Amino acid sequence: MKKIILLVTIICFSPIANAQEILEVDTTKSIVKWTGSNLFKYNKHFGTVKFLKGQIIKSNSAIFKESNDMILEGHFEIDMNSIVNTDGKYNDMLVEHLKNQDFFDVKKHPLASIRFTEVIYKNVNTIKVKADLTIKGVTKAIDFDMKFKVVDDKYKMHSKFIIDRTRWGIKYESKALLSSIKDDIISDAIEFEVILELTVKDKC
Repeated sequence: MKKIILLVTIICFSPIANAQEILEVDTTKSIVKWTGSNLFKYNKHFGTVKFLKGQIIKSNSAIFKESNDMILEGHFEIDMNSIVNTDGKYNDMLVEHLKNQDFFDVKKHPLASIRFTEVIYKNVNTIKVKADLTIKGVTKAIDFDMKFKVVDDKYKMHSKFIIDRTRWGIKYESKALLSSIKDDIISDAIEFEVILELTVKDKC
């Protein structure tokens, strides 16, 4: 045990070590907004789902400096039981359907997650993120651009991306499973807008 403590001390305080910061997500100010529609997009539903927890680990030698290795890791868990519909149409019925086996099967899979696998700096305030997105126990690679800024020591990040739900096994009323086009076919595309606010939790 003494050897482990000594090793941690050396890593944290050695002048050649790459100091790190842990940024903790503020779950009261961070949110995922979703939009779904029928195939022809004239009937849309939208709502939100909340983060359960999450963090980013980064070098603290600078604040989001233009460099390929500043953000070392990112992982977020999403509470699928927190799904709500905010467009005012069929709220309770729609949310119940989204939570059942036709869509997200929340009873069996209460959590979704996003884990960063690679971060590339496009410019001083935009990064390209490659990540693993897990929904219903299925993990698929996605990528998206994310803008960020630092305001009063708060790290604010924002991104938009679209997924094909069938990649995660969500195939209810999918056009790929139906032999003819109908007005009520649900689009395979789900649009997401991710709003994150993080604060420094710890340094090493």
